[in-house]
Amino acid sequence: MKGIKDHVSKPLENSMFEFAAYDSAAAEKAGYSNYSYWGSTFRCFLKNRVAMGLLILLAILLVFTCIQPLLPGQYKAKLVINHPITGMQMMNVRPGLTNVQAKAEAGVVLTVTPWEDDKWAAVSNVIETIPKRNEFTVLEYGADFCKVDYKGTVGYVKNDFTTKLKLPEDFENTPYKAKSNFNVSLHTTPAELTYKGDELFVLKESIEMQADGTAIAIKEAELRLLPDVRPFLFGTNNAGQDLWAMVWSGTRTSLLIGIVVAFCQAIIGILIGVLWGYVRSLDRLLTEVYNVIDNIPTTIVLILVSYVLRPGISTLILAMSATGWVGMARFVRNQIVIIRDRDYNLASRCLGTGTFRIITRNLLPYLVSVITLRMALSVPGAIGSEVFITYIGLGLPINIPSLGNLINVGRKLLSSGSSYQLLFPTIVLSIITISFYIVGNAFADAADPKNHL
Repeated sequence: MKGIKDHVSKPLENSMFEFAAYDSAAAEKAGYSNYSYWGSTFRCFLKNRVAMGLLILLAILLVFTCIQPLLPGQYKAKLVINHPITGMQMMNVRPGLTNVQAKAEAGVVLTVTPWEDDKWAAVSNVIETIPKRNEFTVLEYGADFCKVDYKGTVGYVKNDFTTKLKLPEDFENTPYKAKSNFNVSLHTTPAELTYKGDELFVLKESIEMQADGTAIAIKEAELRLLPDVRPFLFGTNNAGQDLWAMVWSGTRTSLLIGIVVAFCQAIIGILIGVLWGYVRSLDRLLTEVYNVIDNIPTTIVLILVSYVLRPGISTLILAMSATGWVGMARFVRNQIVIIRDRDYNLASRCLGTGTFRIITRNLLPYLVSVITLRMALSVPGAIGSEVFITYIGLGLPINIPSLGNLINVGRKLLSSGSSYQLLFPTIVLSIITISFYIVGNAFADAADPKNHL
C-alpha cells in the first residue's frame, strides 16, 4: 500500500503524454449505426412469403420465356406444321403430353403408305374407301363397327351418324345388303387408326413388312401424328402452328413492350415530376401541360397513334409512353412538394448545394417506394393496353406473336370447341399481371422507411 501511495503522490510529467492525431471518421464512431437502408428494405421484403413466392415464379417465367427457343425439341413459333403426306395443316390439334393418337395391338394388319424414311413408316388400317351409295354386305352388326364385305374385300365400317346404314327391321339377322349416303372407310380391324382420316406414323421397329405391301404390328405399336416424338403441349392453333411456341414467343414480345414502356414512363415521369415539384417557376407551366394531357382519354391517344402510324412494336411503345408518364409525374411532384421545404433541404440550399445534388441526394431516395410501385404496375398495364389495342384491330400485325394477338384469336374460337387457345395465353397474362402487382406493392411497402425497425 505504501508503494502505491508513493507512486500516486509523484507529479505527472509531460513526457508521459502524447497528442493524438485528429481523425474525422473516428470522431463520429460514438454515434455510428450499422443501419443500411437497402439492407433493411430487402429484409422487410423477404418477410413477405407470398411476394417472395410470386417473385420466384415470375423470375422462372421470365428466364424460361427467354431460353425456350434454345431448348431441344421445340417447334419454331411461326412454323406452319403440315401433314407430310397430305400437305394439310395440322389445325386445332388438342393439347397433350404426347402425340400418340392410337395404339395398334400386336398382330394387327396395317396398310402402309410409301414413306422414304429409315426410321418411320406412314400407316393406317384403312383398306380402301367405299364410295357413297355403293352397296356392300353387312356380315356382323356392331355398335361401333360393322363387319362388311365390299366386292370380295372383308373389313370393318365405322357405325356412326356419318355412315347412316340403311338397316332392315331386324339388323341382327345377317347378312344383309346396305348402303351409305357418304363415302366410308373400310378398316382392317374394328378400330380407326387415323387422325381425321389422315395416316399416322409408326416406328419401323414396331412393325414387320409383308410381301403384299401391308405390315403387321409385332408388338403394341404407337401411332403418332407426325414422324416425330415432340408433343403439342398446348395443342395447335387454327393455322397449324404449335401453340406452346406461340405463347412463349408472344410472352417475350409483350414483356418487351411492357418493360420498355415502364422504363420510358419512369424516366420521363421522374424527370418532369421532380422539376415540376422542386422548381417553382415551372409549376404553372407544367400544371397546364398536365391538365391538357390528362383531359385527353388515354384510349383515344392509343387509337390515334396506332391508326396514324404503321402498326408495330415501336408504334405501341410510342403510343403508350406518350401519355403513360403523366401518372408517374403527378405522384413524384406531390411527394416533392411535401418534402422540398424540410429543414435539411433548406440547410442544403443555404450552404450553396446545387439543385442537381439536392434532387439526387435529398429528394429521390424518399421516392423509391413510389417509383418502384408505379414501374411494377406499368408493366402489366402496358401489356393490358397491347391486348386492348389488338382486340380492336389496331395492335400488332397477326404475323407478330403477342399475348394480345393470341387472346384475340382465342376469343374468336371460344365457341368452336377450341377454348384452350384462349385459356393458355390468358393464364400466362394473369400470372404476369398478378405477380407484378403483388411484388410491386410488397417492395414499395418494404422500401418505405416507416416500416423499418
